Amino acid sequence: PRMPTELVNLTIPTGTPSLASLQFMGSVTEATARKLCCDATVGVMIVSKDEVPLSLGRTIRLFNRAQRRALTHRDKGCIKCGAPPSRTQAHHIIHWIDGGETCLENGALLCTACHDAVHHNGWDVVMGADHHPWLIPPKSVDPQRRWLRSYHRRTMTLDGLPGVA
Repeated sequence: PRMPTELVNLTIPTGTPSLASLQFMGSVTEATARKLCCDATVGVMIVSKDEVPLSLGRTIRLFNRAQRRALTHRDKGCIKCGAPPSRTQAHHIIHWIDGGETCLENGALLCTACHDAVHHNGWDVVMGADHHPWLIPPKSVDPQRRWLRSYHRRTMTLDGLPGVA
């Protein structure tokens, strides 16, 4: 599995989260904080107006080896383009920074390019009632934003499946 690229210490004032800052670097926008939290090991500290630490946040953000194996079994690779599991990252459907859990029900495999498309080009990932991730394209791709099955479920054929008795 791909390891995080950075260790980031993010401080978020409790009354004014828009004034979040990075240690030794200063303030950052919410968009920057979200991007960092998706692909880095992040130490989040919530502080009071007097800079007193109130919470150190959750510590387990990355999917562990067993969770990664389960995602690989279910998704078979990138859910958008079908890239092999070795080229994917485990994506939080509900972002970790928004309280999303690091669990199978909140994860999906995406390659780097498709991960960027989800974060920056209007693609959404949702967990369906069937416990599989589905994609919702941006309006520029499908004005009705119809749900798409993940790549390997969308391209399945009856070839190679056991016969029905």
